[in-house]
Amino acid sequence: MHSFLQKTRKAIERFLIGALLAMVFLTFADVIGRRFFGAPIYGAHDITEHLMALIVFSGLPLLTSARGHLVVDLFDRFVMTNAMRWWRGLTTLLIAVILALIGYQFIFATIDANQIKEVSQELLIPRSYFYALISLSCFASAIAALLPPSAPLNAPEENT
Repeated sequence: MHSFLQKTRKAIERFLIGALLAMVFLTFADVIGRRFFGAPIYGAHDITEHLMALIVFSGLPLLTSARGHLVVDLFDRFVMTNAMRWWRGLTTLLIAVILALIGYQFIFATIDANQIKEVSQELLIPRSYFYALISLSCFASAIAALLPPSAPLNAPEENT
């Protein structure tokens, strides 16, 4: 099971790298086309918007499982004591509940977008698929928040 999770994580990381690279190249080509040739890439805004959603919500479970979210450590000396273990558990539970609630709300957004055939402005890309991805990502992140932390995202790989 651990091997499967590692392979899945690596596949998602490679996808994220490719999507980010595609977004950079698309933005670069769009700016060059607009500035020098007066011809921007048709639909570049739509594609960039969808790539951004893919990057953010595909990476959310990885970031959550590695506990890589931004934190403010002003009170770490106080909160990280054994006496405050209940507080850390409560905040972890609250994070999981909020992520699950967001995922639950996006189920309704997916259904609504499917019913009204919501599409992007230029390229007419259906939005329901992206809302479903956001919902699944939030549910996966809620589960990841409750599980023990995985290896940090920048940790060296183990050769087993």
